[in-house]
Amino acid sequence: MVGGKRGSGSRGEVGGTENTNVPRSFIVKQGHVGSSLTQLVRDMRKVMEPNTAARLKERSTNKLKDFLVMAPILSVSHLLAFSLAKTAPTLRIARLPQGPTFSFRIERYSLAKDILQAARHPRQSPQAHQYPPLLVLSSFPTGPNAPQHLGLVLKCFQSLFPPLTPKTIPLSTARRVVLVSWNAEKQTIDVRHYLITVKTSGVSRRVRRIIEPKAGSGGKKIPDLSREKDIADYVLKAAGGGGEEGYETASTSAASDADPEEYAVRLASDYVGRNNRKGDKRAVKLDEIGPRMELRLIKIVEGPPGKEGGVLYHEFVKKSPKEVAALRKEAAERARIRKERREEQEKNVARKKKAAEGDDDDEDEGTDAGEEPREEEEDEGEDWDGDEDMSEGEDQGMSEEDVSESEEETEKAAPPRKRVKVGNATKPKGAIRFRK
Repeated sequence: MVGGKRGSGSRGEVGGTENTNVPRSFIVKQGHVGSSLTQLVRDMRKVMEPNTAARLKERSTNKLKDFLVMAPILSVSHLLAFSLAKTAPTLRIARLPQGPTFSFRIERYSLAKDILQAARHPRQSPQAHQYPPLLVLSSFPTGPNAPQHLGLVLKCFQSLFPPLTPKTIPLSTARRVVLVSWNAEKQTIDVRHYLITVKTSGVSRRVRRIIEPKAGSGGKKIPDLSREKDIADYVLKAAGGGGEEGYETASTSAASDADPEEYAVRLASDYVGRNNRKGDKRAVKLDEIGPRMELRLIKIVEGPPGKEGGVLYHEFVKKSPKEVAALRKEAAERARIRKERREEQEKNVARKKKAAEGDDDDEDEGTDAGEEPREEEEDEGEDWDGDEDMSEGEDQGMSEEDVSESEEETEKAAPPRKRVKVGNATKPKGAIRFRK
C-alpha cells in the first residue's frame, strides 16, 4: 500500500524500543577507503542486521569521536571501523564504553556480489535479515595451554551477537549462520556468512523439481514434460543414461539422490518454506551469500578508541614484564589526569552557572529600584513645562525686529538638510517651511 505508515524500530534497529541488553553496533568507515571497502561496509551491515544501524548516514566531516559520543545515547555496545592503511585495509572492533579495542588487518576479502556471481545457484532471502544470525566458532584452541589473546578474540565475537538458547529459540528465526574459524597454519581468522535452506530428503532431483518447483518469471517453474511419453520416462530416466535403456536401476538410484541421509534431520517445529511442517524429514544445506574475510590479529589494547590504555597483545612488538608495568603505570597516570581535568571542568561550569544566576538577580533588583526615580523625572518634566510656559509668555512681549533677527540666526546655525531623490525630482529631507 502506497503511503503506509512505517513503524519505528520494527526491524530491531538502533534506537528502537526493544531489549537494551541485545548487542547493538555501529559499522563505519574512516577516511577515504575507496568503493570496494565502502561496499564491504554495507555488506557487513547486512550481516549484523537487525541489531545495527543499517541506514546510517555518514559525512566526510564525521570523526570517530562523533560516533563514540552518540553510542551511549542509542545503547550501542560495539563499534566496527574500517580504514585503509598503506599496506592493507584494517578493521577495529571496540567494546563500548570501557573497551577493549581489537585491531585486525584484512588479508583478503570478497564482497557479497562476488560470492553470488561465482555461485552456481545463487540464493538470496531479504526476509532472513529480519532475525539475527547464528554464530558458530570453529577450531579455536581451548584449555589451560591456549593463548590468552585468542580467548579474548573468542569473547569479542561472542559479544557481537545476541546469546541464543537452542531449547527456547523459535526454529523459524534460524535463517542465517556466521562462521568464525581459526586457521592455525596461517594464524588468521576466517569469517563466512551463510543462508540456511531446507529441502525434501530421500528423493531424486527430478522428483524434487516436480513437488517443489522453483519460482520463475511467470510464477512457479514446472518442468517441461512435452517430450516425454510418460511421467515415468522423466522420473526414472538417469541423467547420464545409465542402466537398461537409460533408466535408473537400484544401483544408480542411490547415486542420483542429491542429499544423503546423513544430512537429513526431523524438524522440531514448522519452518519457513513449502510443506516444511513439524516432524517432516528435511535435508539442511548452507549456501554462502557473503561477504568473506580473512583477518589477522595485530593488537589488543585496553579502553575504547581515543582513550587507549595498556597494550594487552601485539603481533610484532614484544615487551618485557618491566616495560609492560611501566606502560600500565603511564596509562593509569593519563587516566588520573583526564579525570582531574574533567572534575575541574565540571567545577568551572557550576561556578559560571552560579555567577550567571547571581547577575540575573542583581539586574532584577536594579530594575525594581530604578522604577521609583521615574516619578521624580516626570515631576521635573512638569516643572520644565511650567518654565516653558513662562518663556512663551516672555516671547509674546518681543518686537517684530527681534523675531526676524532670531529667525535669521536660527537659519544660519541649522545644518544643511539632506536631499532625497524621488523619481526624477529631488526634495529636502524633512518638513518644508514657507516664508511669508
